[in-house]
Amino acid sequence: MIIWLNGTHGAGKTTTSTLVQQLIPNSRVLDAEKVGETLMDITPGLPETDNFQHWPPWRRLVVETARHVLDYTGGTLVMPMTVLVEEYWREISMGLAHHAIPVRHFVLHADQETLRRRIEGATPVPSWFRLQYLEPYAEAARTWLHAEAEVVDTTNRTPSQVALRIAAALES
Repeated sequence: MIIWLNGTHGAGKTTTSTLVQQLIPNSRVLDAEKVGETLMDITPGLPETDNFQHWPPWRRLVVETARHVLDYTGGTLVMPMTVLVEEYWREISMGLAHHAIPVRHFVLHADQETLRRRIEGATPVPSWFRLQYLEPYAEAARTWLHAEAEVVDTTNRTPSQVALRIAAALES
């Protein structure tokens, strides 16, 4: 099984994924961003883009990497990764379904003000890259994302509380 933690930067995906992994027996964290980093290291580089998710190989490799890791280890993968393009989410989720891998899709949500405050407070210099995803996240949340997942509001919850909420949802 895969527990996919979606949401934009500052929602708490990375921190929560580690905590969820500690609550779920025989689970591992697989950060799909590492697949993108591998693709970014190809030389000469792949076609220019502002986001490795736009490269079709990234989406296919995320599916194949998850499948092969699960075939090797069994258990559960906790995957923290922002996916805001509906077509990309469909491609990934259908690819996983093709391999009969069940997915529990959670969106970690916080209001725009909270997200902005978290992003700006994360480093001495605010991350332009992270801030640029606030509006695309809000648009995805309004149009498709929240309907596709179990939404967990992180605005006034600690990462531990969020992880416990997700673990409880998995038991029901």
